[in-house]
Amino acid sequence: MRRDSIFYKLFQQSPTLLFELLTNPPTNADAYRFDSVAVKEPKFEIDGVFLPPENEGAGVVYFCEVQFQKDEQLYERVFAESSLYFYRNRIRFSDWQAVIIYPSRSLEQRDIYPHRSFLNGGQVHRVYLDELGDIRQLPLWLALMVLTTVEEEQAPQEARYLVERSRQEQAQPSSSVIIELVTTIMVYKFEQLSRMEVESMLGITLKETRVYREIKEEGREEGREEGRREEAANLIIRLLTKRFGELSEEIRSSISGLTLPVLEDLSEAVLDFTSLVDLQAWLVAR
Repeated sequence: MRRDSIFYKLFQQSPTLLFELLTNPPTNADAYRFDSVAVKEPKFEIDGVFLPPENEGAGVVYFCEVQFQKDEQLYERVFAESSLYFYRNRIRFSDWQAVIIYPSRSLEQRDIYPHRSFLNGGQVHRVYLDELGDIRQLPLWLALMVLTTVEEEQAPQEARYLVERSRQEQAQPSSSVIIELVTTIMVYKFEQLSRMEVESMLGITLKETRVYREIKEEGREEGREEGRREEAANLIIRLLTKRFGELSEEIRSSISGLTLPVLEDLSEAVLDFTSLVDLQAWLVAR
């Protein structure tokens, strides 16, 4: 599971998320910008960097490392990268801090004695996701981070809960962003399933899918109404085929002939169908 890319998506959408993990976040946390940087000679790639606003004088730069695999020299690398970048940009920053995110304490490197000053001095913050608390009691953004650590048996239930909660809370940014991130996490977690199968697992309707939103955006152009309808019909046919097997030509033709508003209704009804009999009854009723 490519958790690094998921966390970077989270930080790009909500840079302040990092500071929700800290006891004493900066007062201007809302103004920070998430970025990745490179340091040459020797070359280091630092993927998670939170840069303070440039119009407020020298500020504190935060380095973030998401570590889901055992690395017995992680701290050596992180502190070398951070110190060198700070040295090369000393005029821009007044201080630096680092945040290391682990799924649990078991993945932390064993020999930490050489780094005792950093680790015990308040400059380095170690976060263990399994110690943040009940996923259902956490703020949505933090809950998304914890979802990456949930076992496969429990993950669908917790993911559906977060999707429904995002709809009810009308979170900012919009629930569609939260739903997209939940879906991405689950696609990575269940690599054997297609995206449509994951969306069906989560109870996501056609209107909420990324494909549908892209189609709708394209459909704003004049003359694209028919294209939107065809794309929506094809998407529903693919989803039904995944669930119930190959559809008859009669059923495919019936779905292809529906108007866009009826296709939108069908996309929601599909989630309740248990067999093709339910689908046929639904089509006959319309």
